[in-house]
Amino acid sequence: MLRTALAGLRAHRLRLLLTSLAIMLGVGFIAGTFVLNDTVQAGFAQRVTADAGKVGVAVLPAKAEGTIPREVLERVRALPGVTDAQGLIRASAPVLGKDGKAAGNLPTTALSIVRGPLDRTDVVSGTGPGTDDGAAVLDENTAKAQGFRIGDTITVLDPGQGRHSFRLVGLIDTGVDQMLAYTGAVGFTPAVAQRMTGAKGFAEIDVAGTVTKQAVAAATGGSYKVKTGAELADDLARAAGVETKMFTLGLLMFGVVAMMVAALVIYNTFNILVAQRTREMALLRCIGATRGQVFGSIVLESAAVGLLASVLGLLIGYGLAALTLTVLAAFDAPLPTDAGVSLTPVTIGIGLAVGLAVTVCAALLPARSATRVPPIAALRSQPEERTFRAGLVRAGFAALFLVAGLGTTGAGVFVLEPGEASLFVVMAGGALTFLAVLILGPVLVRPLSAVVGWVPRRLFGVPGRLAVDNSGRNPRRAATTTVALTIGVTLMTLITVVTASTRLTMTVKLDEQFPVDYLLAGQERDSVIPRSVAEELRGRPELASVAQIREVEATVAGKRADVGTYSGGIEPYVTAGSMKAFGAGQVALDDVTAERLGARLGDTVTMRTRHAGTVALKVVALLDGNQSSLPPVTVAEQAFESYFGAVPDSRVMVTIADGVPPERARAVVDAAAAPYPTVQVSSSTEVRGQFDETLDMMLMIITGLLGLAILISLLGIANTLSLSVHERTRESALLRALGLTRPQLRRMLSVEALILGLIGALVGVVLGVVFGWAAMRAMVDGALFTAPVAQIVLFVVLSGVAGVLAAVLPARRAARASIVGSLATG
Repeated sequence: MLRTALAGLRAHRLRLLLTSLAIMLGVGFIAGTFVLNDTVQAGFAQRVTADAGKVGVAVLPAKAEGTIPREVLERVRALPGVTDAQGLIRASAPVLGKDGKAAGNLPTTALSIVRGPLDRTDVVSGTGPGTDDGAAVLDENTAKAQGFRIGDTITVLDPGQGRHSFRLVGLIDTGVDQMLAYTGAVGFTPAVAQRMTGAKGFAEIDVAGTVTKQAVAAATGGSYKVKTGAELADDLARAAGVETKMFTLGLLMFGVVAMMVAALVIYNTFNILVAQRTREMALLRCIGATRGQVFGSIVLESAAVGLLASVLGLLIGYGLAALTLTVLAAFDAPLPTDAGVSLTPVTIGIGLAVGLAVTVCAALLPARSATRVPPIAALRSQPEERTFRAGLVRAGFAALFLVAGLGTTGAGVFVLEPGEASLFVVMAGGALTFLAVLILGPVLVRPLSAVVGWVPRRLFGVPGRLAVDNSGRNPRRAATTTVALTIGVTLMTLITVVTASTRLTMTVKLDEQFPVDYLLAGQERDSVIPRSVAEELRGRPELASVAQIREVEATVAGKRADVGTYSGGIEPYVTAGSMKAFGAGQVALDDVTAERLGARLGDTVTMRTRHAGTVALKVVALLDGNQSSLPPVTVAEQAFESYFGAVPDSRVMVTIADGVPPERARAVVDAAAAPYPTVQVSSSTEVRGQFDETLDMMLMIITGLLGLAILISLLGIANTLSLSVHERTRESALLRALGLTRPQLRRMLSVEALILGLIGALVGVVLGVVFGWAAMRAMVDGALFTAPVAQIVLFVVLSGVAGVLAAVLPARRAARASIVGSLATG
């Protein structure tokens, strides 16, 4: 039986190739994900260890935003065995771009660059500042974004907004530090770093020498975290690995989808192969083969195919990972693309195990069917086509899964509050509903093929009628073929609906939360805008309204909170109470802050102020925190002045007058903000543009990843048609003998593939739209729903076209077959 199985594989190389393709692509995707993850993790670990390996012991503040005073550094330096100890400064110091505005959305982080064995700065170009107090270094991303080169003069602001010029002497790589990658970094000598940031202490103390962790901990008094260099490296790697883990999980999700589709294709392939080889199996039974031997031969064949395809899939995955890293390097993505592609034994084992397990499991049911072939079947002129009947058991399971799926989805949408838990419940409901559709697939094929085939039946004449009949003749096989395509189209439709609905929802919410044309704010949204800016803008005829918001941090009801006031036309969005006659002794809280403070409408809360001491405030209104642009704790304008004095504005919101060109109004706003480098101007159009770009990029990436599932499912259609053509060799020859021409035969098979593609696409569209709506309701409170009809229709059309293209080679093969030879094969 072993020799028979291997001989069968050698004799049917095309069949072997078609079966292997789906496995190769699925395994390739999963293996590529692991290879990419291993490579990125190896690159991160290499760079982190190289930095932290220079440190013997590190002292860190107990709290994330705390600092370490200089006297602690002096005590550490006095310890026996300490060869060097350096305090590192890390605080904000805005770098100005060439346009005179602060670079980035957050202030640049200033670093102290130490000399000697504890220098952990990765200078990639030029040199470090050394002892030159007039020199500075920039991270390479900020330098590239702002157009700075080595030798240029850069301007940095001190805590008092004073401007200082430095000569750029080098570019640094911030490595795995996620915060520095986001804010950018500027490096100085330790003395200059302290002066430019106004730091009162150190963010970290690095120690070199033979001193122990316990000795350093004793010297610091136990008030700080003390770690070895290895522990520091592990912490940095763990912090850097958060993003890569999410990245890996996302890719693996698409890999699992690809393997699900591949499993369906493999199952369908072996199902057809067993049906075609009925006489072969019966003949083996006639000459003495047992049922166990027949079962074993099918499983052995599947194992051989799975192993071969998995090995090739590993090679494909390795190539995909190498290609991905090359593309990331070309786009300067913040990943350690300098590390070599890493293929670990674990990845090899997982790839081979997944491919082998999926293939063998998919072949078990067809192998079991093969054992039921009676020996008498060897005497029949052609295999008997099996019919399909929908039994009570199938109907019962389908109804059970359908009710459970719809009920679970309904609970996620209508019972639970929008959030992560609600989304997971909806996802579970979608999985149960899809299982119901999978069970009902063979039942749905005939009516759907009749509906979808109504136009082709009349448009293509005899070939069209034959194609419609063929598509519903074997419902189980057709359903399994279309389910593979249904998975891909469902996910693509769902993602498209969610993206379009998110864009609509966020646009409406931006209109509500950003009901102005321009917003002036500091990088850290603190109160840094002089009141003269709003007064100057208020006098310009190009502008219709100017609103101001001021905020400070204060203690309210024993907890720290942002307290502020406003002037100008701002909508408060009151959900309870009233802000009419809003005055001294009164306060309005947004719903989140009210819950955090434990305050209700009508309660009195105390607040410690700078000038008036502790004051009692009555809660007269509750605000919708999702829509209101007011501070979390809002008091009247005159009362705010008496509590905190003349505080600058934190935000100024501007609306253009009717009929004024936007570019003219923008010039007026920019001119007013120009003297203040940390005051940035943004517009609602720019905010929406950035949001749309992000959504479009995500949609493009996800569509590309799901395209693999579509590709595998189309291979399944081509595989099914190819094997079906072989199965119907005599039938096709008989049709040719009765007068069907070669073009008509090709047309018949193409229309059959078109119908199968459209059935899978239509079911996928319905599921995608329904669960796209449910996902939006589960994710966002008050979400708006929209279905991009043009894109959905395009999915259906492309599925039909792809099905036709998948039928080209099988149809050509059928048309070229000899009529006499095909009739003789019966």
